[in-house]
Amino acid sequence: MSIVKVATNFNIDIEFAAPPFYRRLIAWVIDMVVLIFYVVVATKFLASINESLPATEDSNMTRWAITLLLILPFALYHVILEITMNGQSIGKKIMGIKVVSENGGRPSISQFIIRWLIRTSDYTLIIVIILLPYAFVFGPTVYWGIGGAMALLVTDLILVNTRKQQRLGDILAHTVLIDTKQKEKITDTVFLEVADTYVPQFPQIMQLSDRDINALKGIIDTARKHKDHNMAFMAAEKIKTHLKIDTHLEPEEFLEVLLKDYNYLSAN
Repeated sequence: MSIVKVATNFNIDIEFAAPPFYRRLIAWVIDMVVLIFYVVVATKFLASINESLPATEDSNMTRWAITLLLILPFALYHVILEITMNGQSIGKKIMGIKVVSENGGRPSISQFIIRWLIRTSDYTLIIVIILLPYAFVFGPTVYWGIGGAMALLVTDLILVNTRKQQRLGDILAHTVLIDTKQKEKITDTVFLEVADTYVPQFPQIMQLSDRDINALKGIIDTARKHKDHNMAFMAAEKIKTHLKIDTHLEPEEFLEVLLKDYNYLSAN
């Protein structure tokens, strides 16, 4: 199983299981099938609309408006689903893959948007399919377009076989894909059930950012999974220094108390 190591804001690496290439490929194919099915249905619907509208200027404006509305679900498919489905599209959900931030937490909306805007693999294939029939008609210009599109596709294929298995969009958005089907699953949620009678010990925890809290949860999970006392100790010492906390709690216990404190204080 391939492992992806990501650096947290505490200068400590946490580990995630990376999905194998074939599962990423199948997830991508599933998403393409969904999109193609949508295009077929949308095209038939648009054709029926065009037949029912008279040939007037107002009708032409209506056709353009309907066409743009039908294009939106196709264009926004990945970014909308990944934002609303916690880093997963339909294909990723089926294949047990999800997008997380490089710090181990949930990506921000801006990160989802960046990786969506740089979806070179998907767009490249569409460009090649569109331009290929016109290659012999328009000559060198189309060949250059196809060549550039293929270069971007090859770039993504090379990048997903590097250490972090990030394509161009992931590199720019600072995101990675992880395997959610691993036996010892690393959960990315920072939320814990805390009793109403719970008394927080370290209210300074609220000084940390959401990224720091996500990183803290990843460190706790990784340290527990690998029984890595040194990792927990390093994180605990860094947080104590940053928040000016003095405690005799063991590192593992201290980090878990911090997470409980955060959950209680953020909900009250």
